[in-house]
Amino acid sequence: MDEKDTNRLEAFSDGVFAVAITLLVLDIKFSPFKANGLPKDDALMWGEILRQGPTLFAFITSFFTIGIMWLNHHRIFKHIKRYDTTLLFLNILLLMIIVFIPVPTSLLAQYIIYPDYHTAAILYAITFLAMATCFNLIWRYASYNGRLLGKNVDMHVINRISRQYAFGPLLYLIGIAIALFNTPLSVVFSFLLAIFFAFSEISLRRNNLQTPIESDTVSK
Repeated sequence: MDEKDTNRLEAFSDGVFAVAITLLVLDIKFSPFKANGLPKDDALMWGEILRQGPTLFAFITSFFTIGIMWLNHHRIFKHIKRYDTTLLFLNILLLMIIVFIPVPTSLLAQYIIYPDYHTAAILYAITFLAMATCFNLIWRYASYNGRLLGKNVDMHVINRISRQYAFGPLLYLIGIAIALFNTPLSVVFSFLLAIFFAFSEISLRRNNLQTPIESDTVSK
């Protein structure tokens, strides 16, 4: 196959990521007016903003998680140069999960302040586990024996990426276990995971720059 075959797949994926990350903001709503139609004063407005704190935190957590997933998706397709039907199906499955994330995020925003109600947090954590698992399937399917990778890739880099991604599903399993007992703590854990994966991404990019890969992959 032509090494540019993944361009349409990447463009379509970028569009879905953009839609999903935009939908997250729709649950953030402020009411600037009182019941009698008069505008709220500064004190009441600050109270309104503070009441939106749980919604804002759920938004930030999901925003960073989707953003980091997009960065990782972009990175692996610097190595994946070809596709087949299986890869397309796995990628569509991943995008379905990504675009679903605003749904459990909206539900969680309403329940995050209730530690004894766990269903929303469990659904949120399960969604992230499904996302991480599907992402791993994409990478491992494409990288197995260099099946869909470019020519002359550095297998040390490929193995390093595989080792890093292996921890994702395991960590989100821990998130589900936490969600069974404490909703706010499970969201904090998901937020910390997003930060952890962000720093892992930066670290891996720095290591990749120190390890030359095929020239067309670096320049893409």
